Amino acid sequence: MFPLGATPSPGGTNFAVASGADAVDLCLFDDDQIEHGGETRVELTQYDAGVWHGSVPGVRPGQAYGYRMSGPWDPRRGLRYNPAKLLLDPYARAISGEVRFGPEVLAHRPDDPYARSDLESAAHVPRSLVIDTGFRWSERPRPRHRYSDTVLYEVHVKGFTASHPGVPAALRGTYAGLGHDAALSHLVSLGVTTVELLPVHHNVPEAFLPERGLTNYWGYNTIGYFAPHAGYSAAVRAARPGGQVAEFQAMVDALHGAGLEVVLDVVFNHTAEADHLGPTLCHRGIDNAAYYRLDPADPSHYVDTTGCGNSLNAADPFALQMIMDSLRYWLTEMRVDGFRFDLAPTLAREQGGFDRLSAFFDLVAQDPVVARAKLIAEPWDVGQGDSYDIGRFPPLWREWNGRYRDTTRDFWRGHDGLLGDFATRFGGSSDLYGGRGRPPTASVNLITAHDGFTLADLVSYDTKHNEANGEDNRDGSDDNRSWNCGAEGPTTDPVVLALRGRQQRAMLTTLMLSFGVPMLLGGDELGRTQQGNNNAYCQDGPLTWFDWDHVDEELLTFTRHLIAFRRGHPVFRRRRFLSGIDWQQLRWYTPAGEIVTGEEWADPGARSVAIYLDGVDEPDHAEDGALLLDDDFLVLVNAWWEPLEFVIPPTRDGQVWEPELDSFEPTGVASPAKLGAGDPVTVNARSLVVLRGPVSPVPGEMNAG
Repeated sequence: MFPLGATPSPGGTNFAVASGADAVDLCLFDDDQIEHGGETRVELTQYDAGVWHGSVPGVRPGQAYGYRMSGPWDPRRGLRYNPAKLLLDPYARAISGEVRFGPEVLAHRPDDPYARSDLESAAHVPRSLVIDTGFRWSERPRPRHRYSDTVLYEVHVKGFTASHPGVPAALRGTYAGLGHDAALSHLVSLGVTTVELLPVHHNVPEAFLPERGLTNYWGYNTIGYFAPHAGYSAAVRAARPGGQVAEFQAMVDALHGAGLEVVLDVVFNHTAEADHLGPTLCHRGIDNAAYYRLDPADPSHYVDTTGCGNSLNAADPFALQMIMDSLRYWLTEMRVDGFRFDLAPTLAREQGGFDRLSAFFDLVAQDPVVARAKLIAEPWDVGQGDSYDIGRFPPLWREWNGRYRDTTRDFWRGHDGLLGDFATRFGGSSDLYGGRGRPPTASVNLITAHDGFTLADLVSYDTKHNEANGEDNRDGSDDNRSWNCGAEGPTTDPVVLALRGRQQRAMLTTLMLSFGVPMLLGGDELGRTQQGNNNAYCQDGPLTWFDWDHVDEELLTFTRHLIAFRRGHPVFRRRRFLSGIDWQQLRWYTPAGEIVTGEEWADPGARSVAIYLDGVDEPDHAEDGALLLDDDFLVLVNAWWEPLEFVIPPTRDGQVWEPELDSFEPTGVASPAKLGAGDPVTVNARSLVVLRGPVSPVPGEMNAG
């Protein structure tokens, strides 16, 4: 099939677009035409297997272009062709310009959604750009971290460096800023392995946001699945349209050079064209029925499983091809390392219900490029009977574990009856993944993410405070599972502040010691606050940017120490569930030093447990085949609001235990001691203590299993 998009060649550029239109005009713009109107039209006359294409001599990188589609207008049958609307190329590698919302960008008349509008849109919409594909990579080897060794760091490209004093002003909030040494040094010193970037595909805000002086800061409103968002580019700021592509590639190259993987948050569930009354910018005008799921009862409307007005039609060959082509492009040409799929179940709804055997999952599993990437699902969408699909994705996939998040929050804020569930989440959520033959690393463990409270706000607010969003605090979740520790919002009370610090450290310690893949929300290590806003998607400013002038240095030091501790001890990074014949490797004790019984697991008032991890029995193997041996560990968990005495349980004969970490202490440093079976240990309120038992394995132990 003819390659879709704009492909530069020595004699010009080849253009191709998949569409069921009756005729397609390619529109070319020079600088004066972009500014003052006018265009050069070239009809694409070649049509093969649903693709309009043609070669235009003399067209070089930097050329601005768009498409006009001629065909039937019949919304009641899902047909929405309108040649008055200039359309972006769905395969555009770069996009230039902004959307100016108004009736001009609507394909229908504002007073009649079934009548075609003759208003010209060209002066109100962005252009596609032909790009230069000649970026020179450093050819440093890509970092490839096993899932078990991965520590994810979710971060917004702009917010991370928008006010960073170590990044030059011209680069702050850009791809170049994220690739700057000052940004890299923070990530490397923190110890994370993989940055998970909030959406970087070119996006536009919802129409109502500019009217309020706001924007879609998070970027979950994609219009270009092959184009880096121009708003994050220092080159574009410096009046070099199209420069965002090479700048993004240079950022990836720099992150790889620092040993960091790059995962993109991608939004293949809906586009920025909203519902049937939304703007016509690209996919709707090119082939509405191919790109979107239409309501069978009324094809003028969309099936909406995203809450955003439309859903991409992953059952259509051209829409599915676009998704797969985009994934391969970002992996091969932009060299990212994986993806986190927003509202991922939507991609598996060919016939309406979630289907783990859908064509999309089959194509991913069979693709020699995509199947090797990191693939992470947000395993829920909206408005369906099976919208919460956690634990149901195919073997290649990892999943954001909402059960882990909810249980960990509730356990540490003191809810009853959660000890058993806490143990299950800590051990990798075998109830969700073990029965399907998936490993603990299928679970991406998280406590906070971009959507909701930051960690500092989780322990500082009982309720959301979203007034700045202009919706009278109606938006955002009311179920935050948060606790303000005695005062709502900012306070100078030292008792409250100390308690908030302990709660943050306890949750971070739980996150980094649990089996699975931990994900840290960027800025949580700094004490970042959004002042109680749990839906800051529309806030592009100091509220959401990292505040580098007011860093919680104690928390940052603690988090660095904690991540280094996890990465230094393979016993906390197990790649399989410890059960059955391996049960001795993971044992659960009461504070009295006895094995926890079923009755004790079910005790609604139980909030404390000792976790034993054997470091030499049935160890995992390194990539070179070496055994990943470790010391033994005891993790003493006290979610009670008072200190609690634990008795060291009997484990290995003659084992001597040394305190290694104490989350009660702001530094995390535990008081030195030598402890043995039967000795008492006091664990302070709402905290964890980790004890290390040095092991010198004998050959029989080293080769066990």
